[in-house]
Parts: sequence; C-alpha cells; structure tokens
Amino acid sequence: MTRDKLRIIPLGGLGEVGMNMMALEYGDDIVVIDCGVLFPESDMLGVDLAIPDMTYLVQRKERVRAVLITHGHEDHTGALPWLLRRVNVPVYAPRLAHGLIEVKLKEYRLLRESQLHVAKPGVPLELGAFAVEWYRVCHSIPDSTGLIIRTPVGTVVHSGDYKIDHTPVDGKPTDFGRLAQVGNEGVLLFMADSTYAEVPGYTPSEQVVSDTLEQVIAKAPGRVIVATFASLISRIQQVMNGAAAHDRRVCVLGRSMEDNVQMALKLGYLAAPAGLLVKVHEANSLPPHKVVFITTGTQGEPTSVLVRVAKKEHRDLSVIPGDTVVFSASAIPGNETLISRTIDDLFRLGATVLYDRIARVHVHGHASQEEQKMMISLLKPQFFIPVHGEYRHMVIHSRLAQSMGVPPANTFVLEDGDVLELNSQRGDVVDKVATGPTFVDGSRLWDTDSSVLKDRRLLSRDGFVVVMVALDKGTGRLAGKPEVVSAGFVDEPDLLDESRQLVIKTLDKGGDRPVEWSYVNSKLKEVLGRFFYEHTKRRPMIMPMSVDV
Repeated sequence: MTRDKLRIIPLGGLGEVGMNMMALEYGDDIVVIDCGVLFPESDMLGVDLAIPDMTYLVQRKERVRAVLITHGHEDHTGALPWLLRRVNVPVYAPRLAHGLIEVKLKEYRLLRESQLHVAKPGVPLELGAFAVEWYRVCHSIPDSTGLIIRTPVGTVVHSGDYKIDHTPVDGKPTDFGRLAQVGNEGVLLFMADSTYAEVPGYTPSEQVVSDTLEQVIAKAPGRVIVATFASLISRIQQVMNGAAAHDRRVCVLGRSMEDNVQMALKLGYLAAPAGLLVKVHEANSLPPHKVVFITTGTQGEPTSVLVRVAKKEHRDLSVIPGDTVVFSASAIPGNETLISRTIDDLFRLGATVLYDRIARVHVHGHASQEEQKMMISLLKPQFFIPVHGEYRHMVIHSRLAQSMGVPPANTFVLEDGDVLELNSQRGDVVDKVATGPTFVDGSRLWDTDSSVLKDRRLLSRDGFVVVMVALDKGTGRLAGKPEVVSAGFVDEPDLLDESRQLVIKTLDKGGDRPVEWSYVNSKLKEVLGRFFYEHTKRRPMIMPMSVDV
C-alpha cells in the first residue's frame, strides 16, 4: 500500500441503483460510507435481498474505524445487520436514520447502544486519519446529509442522495453556506449522486406532492389507500396532513411501516393530531369517505400489504367500490413488471389507481442535471467520481462534470471493486477487490456462483426430470421398471416412455458386482442429458433417485 495516497474502494452502488457502500482508506484507517441493500429484481430467483460483498472489510476489520450513514433509506442502511455480525464497528448516523437503524437492529437482535451514535450536522468527528463532518441536504426523507471528509491528501465531499428543494416538507434546506465555504477552501474530490443524471432541468419540490395528495384525499368519494416506502417519513407526514385537513382518520398497515411511524412520532419527525391515527378495526367501522390507509407495497413485493390486498389475500383490508389507491414512489429498476401487475390487479377489483405516469403523486428525491451542475460549480472539485447509479447514469454525470471544467483525466467512472489511489496531483485505478452481490435467502447467504442459485436458474429455464430406479444390491441389475417424471420440462408421454426404455437399456448390463451408485447416477445424467437435448434442444436438471434391494 502507498502510504501517502487515499484509496477509494466502492463495494456497492456503482453500476446499480441500491446496495450503496463505499470504503475510504488511508494508511491503517478505513471508514465506510453507507451500507445498503438492493431489493430483489425479477431475475434474482426468489432471494429476499442482495447485499454488498463485505470480504474486503471483514479481512481488515481491525482497521475499520466507523460506518458513516448519510440517511435512513434501506439502500443505504439495510445491510448493516450483516456487516455488524462480522465486524464490530461503531455506526454514526443522523438522528432519524439512527432511529430507523435502531428499529432494524432490534429486529435482528443486534442492537448494542454503545455501537450506534447520532451524528449532528456541523459537528466534526475524528476517526484515525479522517475528520468527518455531516452537512444537511434535501432528499425524500428528513435528516438527509452529505459528508465532508478531511484526509491527509485533501478534502473529500460525498453528496449522499440529494436534490435542491427550496420548500422541503421538514422546512430544512440544503446547507449551501457550508458547501460554499468548503468549496472556497478547496475540494480534492467530489463523489456525487448520479441516479437522475439523464434528466434535464430541475427536480420538482416535495410541495407539489403535498398539493396533489390533498386534492386526491379531498375529492375521493370513498377510502384512500396510499402506498409508499416504510422509510419515506416525509410522504407519510404529507398524507397525515391531507387526511387531517379533510376530517379523515389514518390507519397505518405493514409491520415495518407501523414500527417506523411509532419511532418517528416518538422522535418528533411525525406530527399527528390526537385521534388522527386509528387501528384497522376502527378504520373498517368508519364511513369510507372518513378514512385513509397508508401501506407498504409500491415495488410489488409479494409479502407487502398492498400486493396481498390486490390478490385478495389480506385478512384486514380488501378493495371495495369507490376506493382510490395511490402509488407514491418511483419504480426501482427491475421491479416494473411486478408493479404493473399489482396496478392491473387493483384495477380489476374496481379501484381507481393513481401512479406517477398519470398524476403527480410522487417526485423523486434526486438531483437532475441543473442541480448537479450547481453542486459542481459550488464545490469546484479537482477530481470527480459519479456514484449511486447504473453505468450510463455515471458516464453521463462524468461528462456533465467535464462540461463544468473538471479535466477528463480527473473524472473516474468506477465500478464496484475498483481501487482508486489518489493524491493531490493524480489518481490511478490500481487494483480490483472481491465484489458483487451476496444474496440473502431466508437465513442463508449465497454468492453469485452458488450452486443453489445455479440450480434455481436451470430449473426456472428448463425444468427437471426425476429418474427413479431400483437395482439389485448384489448384481447391479434392475429390480423393477424405472420411472421417469418431468416437472416444468415436457408433457409428452411418448418421449418419457422412450427415455424409460433408454434407462433400461443403459442399466440392464449388470453382472455379479455390487452396485456402484456414483457410477449409476453419473451415467444416467450423461445418457439422459444427451437424449433430451437431441429431442428438445433443452437441458433439464436430471435427478436420479436410486434404491438397492
């Protein structure tokens, strides 16, 4: 390792929307920015979540000084339980994010009060070779922040997720004064949110959504069901405000949503007049025009409240004529099909469904191009790294930075696992570390090369064939007629019957030798694999099941 260089190592979030995790390393000190999850896409074969590969940090755990959280969304905090099981490290987070993380760590029985700390904007923190300061930004959740990190080679600014909103729901705008001051002092490196780098102009204010939601609640003839992210506290407050203004009661459904609302009420991030919040049995006894439900399910998650309602599987809530359902969230890339299916199901049940293509019921929380230019102009960085986005977003953002005067040689479009070494004169990508998603499947973790996932991929594509044979233990000869059963492969009795005859022909060559099961199983896979491919051009998984008699 070069002692006088800063190493920037993205472990997630560069090349995908989610799974954000960035390590900064100088000498014997490492700090980690964010620790998020990636919600499963349609090709992820039934897994619950994807998290970053944390091998690099686990192998150097004695040098990891802290995890620095920018805000409370799951794609920045959700992987903390898996990191904290393996690395005993303090976590510093803004107050609302602290509360959300506390709820999650309690759920996983990992909460240690001495490990979780509140970070206050403007209050610096010394962490080995790093001095860290949080600064306030606007996003779609209160207490969102960016980071100013002083290092021995210069100042690094990390934007977190941000947009420039002059009328934020919580009334706390971005701290432009502090950013201008840091920019005048000199910024070595700016790492900036790229999620909406394709979008020209400015991102609309959250105030637009407040106005739309209030109109929807005022005009809806029956119940209003608003689906949003459980951590989108600002949106929940907007719905509560609209309900209170039109004499409706509010019922919150979904365990994560309920836990977060109770925490936010306790900390003062949500304000609800007395009597506004009611339990589900009370809500169901009210006239339809007197109630609003707030639920999870904007991404079509199979176990979420709204999806179960759409499938008529929720025990407490079902669609009735006159209901208005509002999707107040953007689609995470990869979830579009699941979301469309849920919207269709709700329409079939007779609901009026509002979503961002037909009504301004959501605005995203990320900077568009003019806001990104403003931040680059304010900070005047020597080097620039686009972060948080798919590859095209980062390329477009890097070109935007170059148009603002950052030299092309000083902009780096990195991918997860790249190791950039940086000093005050130049930067070079010098290495690649282990990276890629680790899949969370119940209580198990699988990497992308897992045989379990390979088998699921094969099963989802070509199905499987079970071959059941009984052999004489002493001679190795068939002791009965074999069975060949297909699932998800073919429904052709003649083909399966022909495959049985092939099994008989293959195994009816025993002599006076004991059965060698490893040979039998491999032979059946080889012969049947070739047979089925010749007839169908597909390769099902073949599963021999053998017994000796």
